[in-house]
Parts: sequence; C-alpha cells; structure tokens
Amino acid sequence: MIVRYPLRFILAVALIAACSPPPPPSAERRVPSAETAERRVPRIVFLGTSLTAGFGLPDPKMAFPDLIQRKLDSMGLRYQTVNAGVSGETSAGALRRIGWVLDQGNIAVVMVETGANDGLRGQDPDSTRANIQAIFDRIRTVNPAPALILTGMEAMPNLGRDYTTRFRAIYPELAKANNAVLIPFMLAGVAGIDSLNQADGIHPTAQGQELVAATVWKALRPLLTSPSAQRSAPDSLR
Repeated sequence: MIVRYPLRFILAVALIAACSPPPPPSAERRVPSAETAERRVPRIVFLGTSLTAGFGLPDPKMAFPDLIQRKLDSMGLRYQTVNAGVSGETSAGALRRIGWVLDQGNIAVVMVETGANDGLRGQDPDSTRANIQAIFDRIRTVNPAPALILTGMEAMPNLGRDYTTRFRAIYPELAKANNAVLIPFMLAGVAGIDSLNQADGIHPTAQGQELVAATVWKALRPLLTSPSAQRSAPDSLR
C-alpha cells in the first residue's frame, strides 16, 4: 500500500530540514584523530642495541620493551613504549640517529643502552663516553626534558684490566653528571648463565628477557605518573 502525504506536510518537513542549523564546526575539532590521540600518549623510548631490539628471539615482541608495555597496560599506566634498538650499533651510530628518534614527540623517558658493541670492538672508552654525553646533550634539547635512564655495560675481560676498568667507569660517571637513573648492569642475573642466553652466549633468551625487563622496570617505575594522576590531568598535559 502506498501512503500519500498531503503536499503541505511534505513542504513543512522540507522547510524544517532547511532551517535546521548545521553542527558547529568546532564539534569536529573536539574529536581528535587517531593519530593525534596517539601522539598525546607519553612515550618511553628505549634507545639501544640488539639487546633491546630482541635479536635472535622467535618473536620481537618477546624483547623487554614489549614486556614493559604489557606491564604498563596491566597497571593502567598510560604510556607507549618505543623499541629503538638496532642490532650491531655502536654509540656513534646511536648518536647519529638520536635526532630521528626524538622526532617521535611527547617523550617522557629515554633509556640509553649503548656501548656494548664499542666494548666488543675494543674502541677507546673516551670516545664511547663522548658519544653518550652527546646523546644526553641532544635529549636535553627536548622541551619538556625527558627523564633519563642509563644502562651500564661491561667490556670483555680479554681486553685487559685497564680497559675493562676504564670502560666500566663510563656509566656511573655519566649518570651522575647528567642526573640519569643508573642501571649498573642491565644483564645482571642473566649474563653468563647458559639457560638464559642464546647459543651465542650474548643475547638473552625469552626467559632472559623477562629478567632484563624486571631489572629495567625497577629503575623505570619511580619515573612514571600514577594512574590516578593521569586520569585527572587534562589531555593537553598528558
């Protein structure tokens, strides 16, 4: 059955539709895009080597930065981890790409894990020290300045006592000079234990990465805002 409406009814509906005000343009602006919303989430950047990248693991998500992301999510902490690990990189390489890493924006914390490959290659500890200091100097140009974590590394004993002593001293001295939280040795409890390392004896297994994540978390947790404070803060301040 076809329902026929009076002409004056149709004209009235058309008139109402024509006179209805359009939604205010500001309403669209109040709804952030997915990309904008993502950039508002504070980032925790892990600048590192293959130890951070998760070299040799069956799945890169087994590396400690992803394990820490899961910890953050489980606690309701609104942060996004960034795994900026590159296998085989020296401190000079980390310095060359730090600008690109910092361009990610809204960075709350930067953890610097570099120098291990310098030590494996027997590079001058003074050069490694200068590179890490330059990295910190570049990070400090970010406004607001991110909190800093520095992970200590050890040189191979076959390089001699003088070298290993000079290399070990780099990290506590730089951490103190730059007001960075120091992790004395990121592989503590993992290095030298066959069951926690891959066949190369250098890179942690998935189980080893869990222990590394626990070590990093102890240093990282005090630098993070509590969930209640995050909820009460305006979006523009997050």
